[in-house]
Amino acid sequence: MRLLRPIFRPNYAQKLSLLATLPLILALTAIAVLVAFQSRALAEREIQALEHQLLEAKKAELRNYVTQARNGFSFIYGRAQPNDEAAKTQVAQILSSMIYGTDGFFFVYDYDGTNLVSPRQTEFINQNWSGLKDSNGIPVVDEFIRLARKGAGWHSFMWQKPSTGETAQMVAYVVGLQDWGWAVGTGVFIDDVLASVATARAEVEARVQRTFVYIGAIALTSLLVVFASGMLLNIRERRLADAKLKELTQRVFDAQEEERGRVARELHDGISQILVGVRFALDNARRRMARGDHDKAQAPLDKGLNNLGTAISEVRRISRDLRPGVLDDLGLGPALKALTDDFAARTGIDTEFNTVVFRNRLDQDSKIALYRIAQEALTNIERHSGANHVSVDLRGHAKGATLRVTDNGCGLPTRQDRAGSGIGLRNMQERIEQLDGTLRILSSRGTQGGTVIEARLPLSHLLPPGDKAEAKQVY
Repeated sequence: MRLLRPIFRPNYAQKLSLLATLPLILALTAIAVLVAFQSRALAEREIQALEHQLLEAKKAELRNYVTQARNGFSFIYGRAQPNDEAAKTQVAQILSSMIYGTDGFFFVYDYDGTNLVSPRQTEFINQNWSGLKDSNGIPVVDEFIRLARKGAGWHSFMWQKPSTGETAQMVAYVVGLQDWGWAVGTGVFIDDVLASVATARAEVEARVQRTFVYIGAIALTSLLVVFASGMLLNIRERRLADAKLKELTQRVFDAQEEERGRVARELHDGISQILVGVRFALDNARRRMARGDHDKAQAPLDKGLNNLGTAISEVRRISRDLRPGVLDDLGLGPALKALTDDFAARTGIDTEFNTVVFRNRLDQDSKIALYRIAQEALTNIERHSGANHVSVDLRGHAKGATLRVTDNGCGLPTRQDRAGSGIGLRNMQERIEQLDGTLRILSSRGTQGGTVIEARLPLSHLLPPGDKAEAKQVY
């Protein structure tokens, strides 16, 4: 049962493969049906044209036979009287001798339905066959008489073949000798025509079936190609995703280790040294007070208190770098103002901060992302740019929010030079992409160089203001 679950519950890649193959299957099915319909229709027209041509050839042959027969006795019939029995007997003998092929013969019926001539079926002679019908219920002799009275005509019916005794389709041509009241005619069996037509139809059906087989083979091959391509793409995309996931995981680990190293250096180089100085100052004051020299103990105590205040300031600075409380308490604008003021005080670089009050509030993720981007940008400026002026600009507008950090430093290296460099710019890019925003970096090198880092967030990250307490800070 577990083996059948993937079939009935396909995964995302299988659903995409099915979605890709379904239109192909429908298209090939529609093509197969259309081709079969068009092939049958075209073949049927061709078969009907073939049947018509064959029948017309048979009819032309019959007409020639009857014309030749009539020319053979016209000199007798033209001079005879309506009751000239000798002439009738002579004409009947001529027609009785005119047999051709295996089953061809001439027949004569008077207008009363009596057979006068039937050389291959003599049992019909001198018998009245008025009312005779074939196996399909079609009148035979009565139709001969009707056509003869009109002058001439064609008639198709089922008749027994003299050579085999089997019943087959016959086409007969009849002319009337009005003076004698005779219906004279001959016929040919068209079973060969019908066999040719049936063979043609069978060939058409075979071609249609072969076409279905070819289309099915093409469809199966196409489906296999689609599935194979889907599987290869799926495997390739999965490998790329795994590689990217491993790279991202490694970068997360690297970022964590880098942050831990930074905090460790801050604690060791800053707070630890300050606290060691506080300890020595307090120990010095304790020894002096133990000797009773209270006046000289005041200076070490003052120095220890000053160092302790410095340590407290360092702890607050590290805490603010890790997670600035002003960001949660007052909003993004005041947090960036505090960040730029601290940057200017620490580095001596002229730093300018400008902002425009938003009409809507930024959500929490957006505030953190923009703050970290500004923090990373200022860190890079301090370490690498050599700039003496920095501008930080934060604005809300009709399309969202924009943070722009500009410096007049030496600019970024070229793409080739900075390939495989630190993760600062990549962290900025990933932070902004997670929020469906865009990051644009413009840089030029030289004496008039500088760098502009611009982060844009869409309008979807601007929330409507809540109560009045929340609306006081709209950064």
